[in-house]
Amino acid sequence: MKLLTDYGFPLAVIAGLVALWEVLCRMVRIPVWLLPAPSAIVRDTWTWADRIPGHLWVTFYETVGGFAVSVLVGVPLAIAIVYSPLMRRVLYPILLVVQSVPKVALAPLFLIWIGYGPQSNILIAAIVAFFPMVVNTAAGLESVEPDLLQLTHALQASALRVFWKVRLPWALPHIFSGMKVAMSLAVIGAVVGEFVGSDRGLGYLILTASSNMNTAIVFGVMAVLSALGMVVFWAVCLAERLACPWYLPPDGGAP
Repeated sequence: MKLLTDYGFPLAVIAGLVALWEVLCRMVRIPVWLLPAPSAIVRDTWTWADRIPGHLWVTFYETVGGFAVSVLVGVPLAIAIVYSPLMRRVLYPILLVVQSVPKVALAPLFLIWIGYGPQSNILIAAIVAFFPMVVNTAAGLESVEPDLLQLTHALQASALRVFWKVRLPWALPHIFSGMKVAMSLAVIGAVVGEFVGSDRGLGYLILTASSNMNTAIVFGVMAVLSALGMVVFWAVCLAERLACPWYLPPDGGAP
């Protein structure tokens, strides 16, 4: 019943919009290269059914790889920023500069430095997803109640023990919030890399189809890409529920 309540209305709205889209395309006779009907999108995308899975795997690999790099680098950097005022003064300006640079502008440089292939796309995805991991982790580590920290000082707990027993558990919800954003951004970063220079991946398929004015395939691959984004996002939500059983996000977490 809860699933019906939470998702029934949104799914009904989406189904209604798709039906309206189909009717308008048939009645107005919109050119298929401009806006194909949903039925045409499904039909044409099915003809690429043998090609899409391989490219989907490449984009998935690049997304997860970029996300993993952003977590493995972002969390330690956030810890350094919280525990070292010097690191905060040094790293924060650098992070802000990197974040302000359009990632599309960085992609050609990575291709020059690293070369074509998944490794450059993984790096682009990591750069795109990196900033929210640092910011959310640092915010979580600094959000511990002052009274709780005073209690640990009164008990003469070591800094390492305070980190493992107090700061890290307290910060986990913030860290997972950063992971959700980072995972979604990693998908975007991987596709940006595939747009700039790649011969594999869903981004490459979109670029190929659009250059041939095959708009139906563009929409179909975009739908597959959206499904990939939702699956990896829900995977992080599930991991959050397993790692933080005491915490329920405002949106209820994973579906």
